[in-house]
Amino acid sequence: MPMTMTQKILAAHAGLPEVKPGQLILAKLDLVLGNDITAPVAIREFYKAGFENVFDNEKIAMVMDHFTPSKDIKAAEQCAECRSFANTFNIKHFYDVGCMGVEHSLLPELGLVASGECIIGADSHTCTYGALGAFSTGVGSTDMAAGMATGEAWFKVPSAIRINLTGKLSPMVSGKDLILHIIGILGVDGALYQSLEYAGEGISSLSMDDRFCIANMSIEAGAKNGVFPVDSAAIEYMKGRVDRAYEIFEADEDAEYEREIEINLSELEPTVAFPHLPENTHIIGSVGDLPIQQVVIGSCTNGRLSDMEIAAKIMQGKKIHPNVRCIVIPATQQIYLDCMEKGYLRTFIEAGCAVSTPTCGPCLGGHMGVLSAGERCVATTNRNFVGRMGHVDSEVYLASAAVAAASAIAGKIIDPRGMTI
Repeated sequence: MPMTMTQKILAAHAGLPEVKPGQLILAKLDLVLGNDITAPVAIREFYKAGFENVFDNEKIAMVMDHFTPSKDIKAAEQCAECRSFANTFNIKHFYDVGCMGVEHSLLPELGLVASGECIIGADSHTCTYGALGAFSTGVGSTDMAAGMATGEAWFKVPSAIRINLTGKLSPMVSGKDLILHIIGILGVDGALYQSLEYAGEGISSLSMDDRFCIANMSIEAGAKNGVFPVDSAAIEYMKGRVDRAYEIFEADEDAEYEREIEINLSELEPTVAFPHLPENTHIIGSVGDLPIQQVVIGSCTNGRLSDMEIAAKIMQGKKIHPNVRCIVIPATQQIYLDCMEKGYLRTFIEAGCAVSTPTCGPCLGGHMGVLSAGERCVATTNRNFVGRMGHVDSEVYLASAAVAAASAIAGKIIDPRGMTI
């Protein structure tokens, strides 16, 4: 039976010659991930179930990134619970304040995820690692607990939607604009429990940062996962990071897809998702006159070095609008260091930005950028639900780093292609 890329990975991890959509399988896991919000719940379930050991202390990762540095007593207690578990079971990949980063940027950077692997994480954006040709998906904390103990997880094999990409992105247009465009086509439940499988000659023009962003937000269309074929760019990214053998899977030429979507990258424009759903997308020319009060550049979607670079180029020699608070958050310590060495941090600070240590804080309305009633924020994050970044009467507009940086200077949402850099 012909299979998609995702189906081949799942079949291999289930020890089966083939699988088909809808089939229930038990698959072996290469990595189990949790953070300071979800891991404590999993830890409690782990002990409640009577587990006494983890399946492999080198195949579990915990990253303290959501409410850290701890914003209050409850956050501190949750981190303390994770530290205790990590110490008890000698969890090798435990990342705390000072060495952590936003989890979905940190794990690829450290080589903890690779092509052909099967990964679960108690965080919905675990699907990020599909950029490297892995099957990765978010699960609940109970599934994380079982995964930590057994090294296995149950899955229903997903059917797939093929996204065929041609052409090449224009300047100031990025992977964020592409995935927002796709979500605008599919809607937030248009790919429910399906695999978004990206294909076509246009992929070669997408940077790895673009691909991480696109795979990350596949979940916003309801997808179980998003996955890219493994090409020379992906192999080069893993080189020097991944220290183990990995397998490259390819979809069969006659694999069956529920739907196929054709997108010419050269025709895309900067795109913004209006409140209160990622599917509410508008091209930049139709945004209108929308004053803003805050900009956030960061997160597991757009806190990578290329995002920092384009934001710094746009802000160079300019000032943030006096009515705007601009918060810049490099996604990992390494990205922070790279920004420092390249002079981006100086550019941000001289422009009037607040620059933060890595944290997910503002993305989920946790800290470092909570909105009050009536405020609008342009964010490079991945969700803009009601109350996502604070008060239920605030608004979040999702955009690329280029749109966010340009808007921070203008005091309203604008087209970055009109900025001098």
